[in-house]
Amino acid sequence: MVGCVDAYEVNRARAQLALFVADVFASVPRKDQRAKGDCYLRGLMLDGRRKSIQAMAERLPDGNEQNLQQFVNQSSWDPVSVRRRIAERMVPQIGPDAWAVDDVSFPKDGNMSVAVARQYCGALGKQANCQVAVSVHAVSDTASCPLQWRLFVPEEWAEDAARRRKTGIPQEVGHREKWRLALDTFDELAGWGLVAPAVVADASQSGSQAA
Repeated sequence: MVGCVDAYEVNRARAQLALFVADVFASVPRKDQRAKGDCYLRGLMLDGRRKSIQAMAERLPDGNEQNLQQFVNQSSWDPVSVRRRIAERMVPQIGPDAWAVDDVSFPKDGNMSVAVARQYCGALGKQANCQVAVSVHAVSDTASCPLQWRLFVPEEWAEDAARRRKTGIPQEVGHREKWRLALDTFDELAGWGLVAPAVVADASQSGSQAA
């Protein structure tokens, strides 16, 4: 009986995920891209501490590392449209008390990841080689969800034509202070019809972090 209940719950979860994928990836033009999006989401949801594409592909019965890598890094679908649909779905679910502005950091090796630089890394709690994004989250006492985020481009990248060209940074994207990135994000969310009930931000940043 337990096995039957488990099978029912698994099938129910799969059906719900399929509906979710069909909705949030509706703007993705190609069927094969949407299928890869479904596979990628299942990889994120499965047990396992490592969420790299290689690790997820190994855990998924239909996982293909090359396909997932191509979906994330090279496919021509618009991620902003997907983020917008997720935000539109999640804000009513969360019923946020506020929107929180914060940095999200990604430690990196080397100097050829887009906008990587030695700067304060919240993930490590110290100065380190990393990428940093400014994010806006809908938050309540019981739940939170990122609504939108923008990559912080350090000044050194704004004038480095060789690295910009090699990493594919659009010409119109340059250095912009973090507080301006946050305001840009709020303007974009307002354009989606989403309005913050209140805004909170971490004021503990120091030095070049706030640049």
